[in-house]
Amino acid sequence: MTAATAPAREPSRPGAPQSSGRPGEADRLASGRPAAEGPAGGRGTAGRGADRAGAGTADRPRSGPSLFGRPLGRGLLLPLAVAAAVLVPLAIVFPASGSWPSALAVDLSGPLGRAGDWIIDHRDSHPLFLYFFGHISNAVVVSVRAVYVVLLAAGWTGVTALAALVAWRLAGVRLALTCACAFAACGLLGMWVPTMQTLALMVVAVAASVAVGGLLGLAAGLSARADRVLRPLLDTMQILPAFAYLLPMVLVFGIGVPAAVLATVVYAAPPMARLTALGLREADAGVLEAAASLGATGRQRLLTARLPLARRQLLLGVNQAIMTGLSMAVIASVIGAGGLGDRVYQALASVDVGAALAAGIPIVLLAVVLDRTADAAGQRIGAPETPGSSARQLLLRVFDGWYGWLLTVLVAVAVAVGGRIGGTTLWPTSWTVSIAGPVNEAVAWMTAHLYSGVPVVGGSADWAARFTGWILDPLRSGLQAAPWWLLLLLAAALALLVGTWRTALTAVLALAAVGVLGVWDASLDTLSQVLAAVAVTLALGFAISVGAARSDRAQRALRPVLDVCQTLPQFVYLIPVVALFGVGRAPAAAAAVVYALPAVVRITTQGLREVNPAALESARSLGATRSQQLWQVQLPLARPALLLAVNQAVVLVLAVVIIGGLVGGGALGYDVVLGLAQGDLATGLVAGAAIVCLGLLLDRVTQPAKEA
Repeated sequence: MTAATAPAREPSRPGAPQSSGRPGEADRLASGRPAAEGPAGGRGTAGRGADRAGAGTADRPRSGPSLFGRPLGRGLLLPLAVAAAVLVPLAIVFPASGSWPSALAVDLSGPLGRAGDWIIDHRDSHPLFLYFFGHISNAVVVSVRAVYVVLLAAGWTGVTALAALVAWRLAGVRLALTCACAFAACGLLGMWVPTMQTLALMVVAVAASVAVGGLLGLAAGLSARADRVLRPLLDTMQILPAFAYLLPMVLVFGIGVPAAVLATVVYAAPPMARLTALGLREADAGVLEAAASLGATGRQRLLTARLPLARRQLLLGVNQAIMTGLSMAVIASVIGAGGLGDRVYQALASVDVGAALAAGIPIVLLAVVLDRTADAAGQRIGAPETPGSSARQLLLRVFDGWYGWLLTVLVAVAVAVGGRIGGTTLWPTSWTVSIAGPVNEAVAWMTAHLYSGVPVVGGSADWAARFTGWILDPLRSGLQAAPWWLLLLLAAALALLVGTWRTALTAVLALAAVGVLGVWDASLDTLSQVLAAVAVTLALGFAISVGAARSDRAQRALRPVLDVCQTLPQFVYLIPVVALFGVGRAPAAAAAVVYALPAVVRITTQGLREVNPAALESARSLGATRSQQLWQVQLPLARPALLLAVNQAVVLVLAVVIIGGLVGGGALGYDVVLGLAQGDLATGLVAGAAIVCLGLLLDRVTQPAKEA
């Protein structure tokens, strides 16, 4: 997962393909390799003309049928024969009609239950908790409380002024007005105090995430050995859905802010680590060599050359840490984080869509403001000064440098003091607007008129029921009825098609681990939801991407929509689907589709737009229609981007399908939620481990091996 994830989920910048942070993806995207890495194929005149135009495949020998650019021949049959020779005898020894043999499963409920009981019994007395975890917990509580007190003391005037001034310094008047309006909207909705609670938790968690991720990235960027050690760890951390982090934190730190902050730190640190390592590795070798020739030590080269050259990647890492941290901080409301996430969670529990939307809108606004501000900071680095009026240039010179930041803070403090003198520390209650009532009335009208009984097309409930009955149920039944050894063979075959025998071995072991953990049927239920949601996501995403790639106007219209969708935390997507579809597996799949769709559209659109123009021109000169150009030139040459889009769709969908356990998704997501609610370490951790295994399996069978 997905993130990339979305990893969990990492928002991309407009016009840039996303990377989940998996091994090789960031390097491949950053290196600027063209999308034309695979055979365009010999499908008609247009395809041959594209090859002659420079697609790089005309001189490549044809080796028979292929899939994902890999030949289907003896190199694939031999490993599958070996796997069959191992698995078929096991199937004979341990017969079962689809289900994983109980003789090959391990019951971990006893050991994990005893471990959980020991942690709970000794949490207040053991030296490890008293003198290590206890101090960490106290430091987190003190830090969050201090930031929260400062925000409340500054009042709504001071906080809004500081946000607007920082945004103005980084990106100009438009973003400053956006920030001011966003914070004002939080107050108007009556969510000022919950917003400050979430912001205080975010400040502490993101600061810690940046520090931890920066140190890990520093080690991985400077040492190849450290990179090899950290890469599988970061892989696992990014595949693991957010909910799986919560239960261990609750057991160690209890319900409350410390567990929420530390879960957020663990979840948000990997993107920062990956981008830091990438920036350090991509530092200009000529500059480093010049610094070394002048006698600079390793530390001096790091501080004066590597880090300054990697500033863009470092700020992008901070941006990703902010967005993933906000997503996790909202999810962590289920373990007592408070703030906006808690309001959404409580409203969803009572199916109060109006209250959930009132708390969800500030989350969206906060995400957009933080994302735009961090993005503007990254774009300013190395950008030439834009001409402007003399008054603007004078203001920029006054606010330039460290004294400019000091002046910014002083102005914000002056505004805050003025607000306190005026007695407006908290947002006035007379200035609030309640939208819960009108929204609930609108939902009631939709339920009465659109939920069911709509002539011809049917209602949203009918669509959900048909999707469940026609797709989800047959897919789940088919997977659960298939022999376990056949599914292992299928996983091996798919992994071999896109990777190496190591990839296949990893995929088979990951799927087998699900059976060993004793959650085979529940895992296949989750897998059926993921596969169905991925299919819908890819169908919609590829169709939208073709239109966006062909029309600049369509791409411009889609860009703000995709920007907003990619900044929303996962939790927020549950609000509209519950209003439209009620609860169940179909709403969980619908939320996953909406969550993963923006990444698929961005990556696919970018891949199609980067196809070699000479290939398209050659196809047009040979009389190819637009449809022939798409199928015979653009799609084959955009194969790497398409495969990356598939990989991102799988990881992001898995992350939200698990959260769908809150709205009736069942399966592993429900087990994780149940484990959290009851403090059941065995149920929650086993389900979390199975989710990791599923994520690893799906990631490996959708992530092509790097071509030599």
